[in-house]
Amino acid sequence: MAYVQPASLIPDNELDRLRTLYQYQILNTTPERIFDDYVALAAQLFNLPISLLSLVDAEEVYFKANSGMDCLPATLPRADSLCSAAVLEEATMVFPDLTQERCNLVNPAVAESAGLRSYAGAPLRMPNGHNIGTLCVIGREAREVTPGEEALLLHLADLVSLTIEVRSVLLAQGQPEKWREAQVQLQTHLLDASTLARYLAARTNGAAFFNEDVQQTVVRRLDDIGLMLRRHLGEAQRLGATSQQPG
Repeated sequence: MAYVQPASLIPDNELDRLRTLYQYQILNTTPERIFDDYVALAAQLFNLPISLLSLVDAEEVYFKANSGMDCLPATLPRADSLCSAAVLEEATMVFPDLTQERCNLVNPAVAESAGLRSYAGAPLRMPNGHNIGTLCVIGREAREVTPGEEALLLHLADLVSLTIEVRSVLLAQGQPEKWREAQVQLQTHLLDASTLARYLAARTNGAAFFNEDVQQTVVRRLDDIGLMLRRHLGEAQRLGATSQQPG
């Protein structure tokens, strides 16, 4: 489906979207290794040099994790980042070649000056339906993205959203040790997925490997991560409900 550019970077649900973002208390926090692991995996899976995890605030885009773009500051003005447009979407937003098609909502000079040529960004969708940021992969050459790859990036972004949810619930309950335990387990799963990605890349001599069979192999590994995260979230929610019961 062709991308239809919205009329504005500010969606109709902006106030509710921002309330959701602030609810998770993750904006402008220090880097956390688990989110660094996510962007490293995304770059590896898509065989692209750059992956970013962004959170879109009212005026700025904050980059919670960054793989492959050391020159990028921690924040950019909202009008300077393609993530500001990607956060408006319900599916993955793709620009295969920014020299041929640009997003009219953001300043093209920023991407041009950084030598960025292709962009794919999937929204971080929270349980209430609001998007608080994006997971994106970026190339310095033109790069087509298949429908299967679009779905895979959205799947990975959903795992990041679920991780943010688990983080928020456990820290709000005053259980940082449970959050650390969840991160250790999650890092093991992400390492397994990274090992799988290296194997698949080696098997195909670095070529794109998202044929249907291979994609299903990757998706099954990501599904295992989702099950683990939902287990942690369910346990935390049950504990929270129990602690609120009288007597």
